[in-house]
Amino acid sequence: MSAIPLTAQGAQRLQVELHRLKTVERPDVINAIAEARAQGDLSENAEYDAARERQGFIEGRIAELEGTLSNAQIIEPATLEADGRIVFGATVEIEDLESGNTVTYQIVGDVEADIRANKISISSPVARALIGKTEGDVVEVKAPAGIREYEILSINYV
Repeated sequence: MSAIPLTAQGAQRLQVELHRLKTVERPDVINAIAEARAQGDLSENAEYDAARERQGFIEGRIAELEGTLSNAQIIEPATLEADGRIVFGATVEIEDLESGNTVTYQIVGDVEADIRANKISISSPVARALIGKTEGDVVEVKAPAGIREYEILSINYV
């Protein structure tokens, strides 16, 4: 498996989730299975089936997180020699030249992308258009609604 790029913050969030799954969620579901078993006939026991399904989800997520973290390439944006260019982990403020709206995005790995937190995947069309550019550059992004133009207002490496 190839390296999975993650910011240090993203890796820490995944480690916290993994710890919670192993120390809280897994023991809770084991107890729920034991309680459901104590009720008798497992063939018609909805609580048992639900607990087993939840256990499968938790174990799958634990395996997924462990795999991601074991293949993670942790990148600290503040330590990169970017020479003012947009790189992985950079936080970028851009302005839509048509509407005048500004938005700030951090470019992160696929695993930690979350548009609600203004974190966009390095493989997204916007991030691909921004990589390597500098402040003041205008980039064109092919979006479903057509080509959009954005001006890069600022770049931060946090």
